[in-house]
Amino acid sequence: MRSPFIRLSALAVVAALAFGACGGGNATPAVATAPPTASTAAEVSASPSGPETVPPGGPVTVKWFCCLGGGDDQLKTFDKVIKAFNTAHPSIKLVMDHVAYTGARDAFATRLASGTPPDITGPLGVGGANAFQGQWLDLQPYIDKNNIDLTGFDPTLLSLYKGTEGTLGIPFAIYPSELTGEVRRSVQDAGRFDGRLELRHRAPDRDAADDRQGRQERDGGRIRLQDDGPGRPRAAARRPSDDGKTVQIPDAWAAAWKWVYDGMWKDHFILTGPQYNSQGFNGGGYAFNSGKVAMQENFLWNVCCVTEAGGNWNLAALPSYNGKVTVPMNADTFRITKKSAHPDQAFTALQYLILGPGHTDLLNSISGFPALKAEQGTFFQQLEQQKDDKGKLIYPAGINWDVATQGIQYADVNPNSESYMPSYNKSLDVLVKYLTRWTSTAGLNMDTEFANLKSELQKVWDAAK
Repeated sequence: MRSPFIRLSALAVVAALAFGACGGGNATPAVATAPPTASTAAEVSASPSGPETVPPGGPVTVKWFCCLGGGDDQLKTFDKVIKAFNTAHPSIKLVMDHVAYTGARDAFATRLASGTPPDITGPLGVGGANAFQGQWLDLQPYIDKNNIDLTGFDPTLLSLYKGTEGTLGIPFAIYPSELTGEVRRSVQDAGRFDGRLELRHRAPDRDAADDRQGRQERDGGRIRLQDDGPGRPRAAARRPSDDGKTVQIPDAWAAAWKWVYDGMWKDHFILTGPQYNSQGFNGGGYAFNSGKVAMQENFLWNVCCVTEAGGNWNLAALPSYNGKVTVPMNADTFRITKKSAHPDQAFTALQYLILGPGHTDLLNSISGFPALKAEQGTFFQQLEQQKDDKGKLIYPAGINWDVATQGIQYADVNPNSESYMPSYNKSLDVLVKYLTRWTSTAGLNMDTEFANLKSELQKVWDAAK
């Protein structure tokens, strides 16, 4: 399961989507359902050319490691997909190697060090993969060998997985960032950066009747903004300059972070760290669902859980920065380890998970928005048809889902908010240190903080040379 607060992703300016609460209530949480549309032959070639037979020595075992990027709650679905794959491919035995998310990184590192790593890993995001840079197989020879047609994917998304080491992944699930709110705005209509302040001042009047129980926990009845998405200082200053080794802080990131910091400690409409972690705001979980938060900034994968906030919410685009729209993007896929003992068989399994019969169930289970363009059109129609166990529609009518699809063209792909940086894991430790400081300490000089962060991070990068 993804961490809703300390998911490290860079702020590449604030122009995403928005969830805004209009009322309370409870709804049964649901898993986002991708359309059952089959991929055309022009898009994928995921089926074997002929019937398989069991080799004399028995089927080749391919190990699938989970969960570096989430998946602990979806193991039943994963098991179902594994059984279906093994039935269809008697020459390969796909087996699950599961370690809970909280311990998965250390466990995966241990397996790599053993010299016999798992064959497939996923679903995991760009950041989770970059924590193990240099460990992933170049898939391009296998894509060419198996005549995989990738024209069904947006070229921008394909470029997310291409680099000096080759093609390290095939797009699977994507998650544009979003803000839940009553304001219905398209990405093209996104206002200027200062527009967020206007929202903050206007929204309390509209929201006054929605949160009588939680009013005592709001400063003077002010709106609260839960910032779980690109607005958190996940990776400010992490972006390398053109030389790939010098830390830089883009002006947009610095401006945005000063604004967020003032929102927490000066204007008091953004949750501080202690407030976020308090039981009154769901104890570090989804504060938006507490009924005391009016707007939430997050990624599309949160659609699985926003149903618990009630049925009166909508999506909107966050304002642009100086007229430039950028949508921080999370993306999950499956990868093959470079030292896999069975890369051909692992690629066959990878095809099945990403492009074959297993991909729809997997997307459904992780609330994944399909990367295949042919499957995006009806995705939200399927969502709107979902019902709970009492036959009631789970999602409210009239949600502005178009904001999500419009945002894909503005995705922060190069660089991505989770792009590689030297000494990745140690760099994350530094960023978490400053995240904790900024969200828990008032009265800081942010220019000084940026300089200190830049200096400390540069030392980590220099030591990695």
